[in-house]
Amino acid sequence: MYADRHSIYRDEDHPETPTQFGRAMTELSVELIPAYSPQAKGRVERMNGTLQDRLVKEMRLRGIKSMEQGNAFLESKFLDELNDRYAVKAKRAQDLHRPVEAGTVLEEILCVAEHRVVGNDWCVRWRSRWLQIDARHAGLRLPGRQVRVKQRCDGALVVLRGEERLTFTELQAKPTRAKVKKPVVNNRRYRPAATHPWNRPGPPVARSPRGSLAPAAPARDFHAGGRAG
Repeated sequence: MYADRHSIYRDEDHPETPTQFGRAMTELSVELIPAYSPQAKGRVERMNGTLQDRLVKEMRLRGIKSMEQGNAFLESKFLDELNDRYAVKAKRAQDLHRPVEAGTVLEEILCVAEHRVVGNDWCVRWRSRWLQIDARHAGLRLPGRQVRVKQRCDGALVVLRGEERLTFTELQAKPTRAKVKKPVVNNRRYRPAATHPWNRPGPPVARSPRGSLAPAAPARDFHAGGRAG
């Protein structure tokens, strides 16, 4: 597919990151070729020139002054008359369009798809919307991991973990965090009251140093005792 270098098709600042359009083309196995000149996509440019020249004049001649009248004229008369007058039949009438592969859901490819991280409360935030993943997926251990959220053109949301579809419930408001009461830890230094025995006035009490031993008993003089007996 030839396209210009608009940011819809290609991010010039981050070419390694595909846009939503580029991602969809990759999933459909369509090669996207960015054109560097208008001549590379001449059929589109020629049609734009035709519409800017002939269509405006035709609407003026027919007195069309509203958008509704212009769209009706473009779809019902102008394009058919233009094709009947200038269309050139292809040399080969064979349809070379590739059929859609079995199992491909175009509505879930031609959509907006982005990655989101699951919170500890099993909630996923999607553009100011909160999606609560069902508890039936507890075996996947999703908190802290990425899931893929797709928003289809009809507004429906799809949440995927790999190839597995996750069921969820959309919450009406942001979930509130449960308040956890912190344990009370007393780190204050204990100071006894004035009436405590430690604070009563009196003579100082001599304290032996910690770890000192009591004095040994005097040794008996066995020889003197023997002489006395």
